[in-house]
Amino acid sequence: MAVVNQQEVEQVAFLARLALAEAEAAKLASQLDQILQYVQQLQAIPTDEVKPTSHVLALSNITRPDQRQPCVPPEDVLRLAPERHNQFFKVPKIIE
Repeated sequence: MAVVNQQEVEQVAFLARLALAEAEAAKLASQLDQILQYVQQLQAIPTDEVKPTSHVLALSNITRPDQRQPCVPPEDVLRLAPERHNQFFKVPKIIE
C-alpha cells in the first residue's frame, strides 16, 4: 500500500517551486513511500518501558568548576601591543 504517490510529490514540488521531471517525481515518490513505511514499522515497536535518553552513551560533565584567578594586569598586556591609544589596542582600519 503506497503512502505517497507521484501526484502528491508533484503537488509538493509545485508548491515548493521545484522543477521535477516525471521520472524524478516517480523515483522520489517511491523513496518517500519506503521511508514512511519504515517509520510506520518503527512506530509499531512497543517503547513504553524504555526510558528517554539524550545520548546513547552515558556521559558526565568533565568541566572544572569556575574559580576566580588573578589575571594579567592590563598595562602588561598593552605593553605588548604594536600600537595603543590610552587603554586600548590600536588596530588598522579595515572597513571604509
